[in-house]
Amino acid sequence: MSRRRLWKGLAAGSVAGLTGAVAMNEFQNLWSKASQKLSGDGNRQSSQNESAQESESEDATMKAAGKIAEFAGYKLSHEQKKKAGPIVHYAFGAGMGALYGVIEEVRPRRRQRHPLLSGMGYGTILFAGADELAVPAAGLSGKPSQSPLSSHLYALASHLVYGATAGAVRKAVRAAL
Repeated sequence: MSRRRLWKGLAAGSVAGLTGAVAMNEFQNLWSKASQKLSGDGNRQSSQNESAQESESEDATMKAAGKIAEFAGYKLSHEQKKKAGPIVHYAFGAGMGALYGVIEEVRPRRRQRHPLLSGMGYGTILFAGADELAVPAAGLSGKPSQSPLSSHLYALASHLVYGATAGAVRKAVRAAL
């Protein structure tokens, strides 16, 4: 295994992971808009109350940003955490993509795997390892048993989008390198 090949995998995976994280965010935005339309925009007061609750609560990326800042000796305001949260998400997505790119370089080449399926498998592993295990263990979210099944399905679907995108982009970027 050459170092050059590993670096190409790392680079292709980083680009793929960042692209996957962007695709995941776009999917989540579309899902949210569709959910709002399906639930009916006629109940405007309920929608405003939910928006106010969302803006006051912190998601896992905001909490992670706060913990990272505390580790570095800083305290972030709620607004600063809101701005830093997406940076944490994209950095994590790129980092996990880099790992995926390296894994794809070192795995045995006995048979060709489809990049979308390979990526979706990786996305599923990230869902289970990060969302279901690591994030709750780090205190960035509640226990998985405290969330409804619909939340888990939403997160799994989001990670499948991440993985499919990362798989396709990794293959294309790696071929270009």
